[in-house]
Amino acid sequence: MSDEELAHDFSPIIKVYKDGRVERSLGTSTVPPSTHPQTGVQSKDVVISQEPPVSARLYLPTKATATTKLSLLVYFHGGGFCIEGSSSPTYHNYLNSLVSGANVVAVSVNYRLAPEHPLPAAYDDSWAAVKWVASHFDGNGSEDWLNLHADFHRVFFAGDSAGANIAHQMGLRVGSEGMVGGAKLIGVVLIYPYFWGTEPVGAEELSTPALK
Repeated sequence: MSDEELAHDFSPIIKVYKDGRVERSLGTSTVPPSTHPQTGVQSKDVVISQEPPVSARLYLPTKATATTKLSLLVYFHGGGFCIEGSSSPTYHNYLNSLVSGANVVAVSVNYRLAPEHPLPAAYDDSWAAVKWVASHFDGNGSEDWLNLHADFHRVFFAGDSAGANIAHQMGLRVGSEGMVGGAKLIGVVLIYPYFWGTEPVGAEELSTPALK
């Protein structure tokens, strides 16, 4: 079998070869955490789980103080479940702007990507991240930014595209399983949510072949 023999071609985003190799043409760039020069928002990366590998990028606005707790936003990036990440320039810049404008503490979740890790891997990783975040409710978690600055009575989920799908799924799971301690989910923000079944509906029928 040739190394160049395609199994699936989703150009210009991703190609999957029959030997298992995955080639991503978009969404692979990364930037390090930083103190954002325009907003002053600080960010840093944390490891949530080694196996499976789950991490997140945390954001802290300049107005954060030791005496005032801020709303906590858990954000799930988009990318069709198969590209992008919490350290991509698109999401890093967006979270810097969002955290500054809304004055919130944010946790941007980095979940495993398909097709190497098909669903429900992204859901499982995101739920592990939600549980990790909620474990800071009593102020004794592993991450001081959450212990000191996050108000766990004002937790929000948000995401765009596939990330909105994940945010929706996490909201459902909170409803069925609850959150650690007394953490309280106040709302879920779905930005251009990506939902799909086994067959296209509406305008999808005109532009996209049925999923197999």
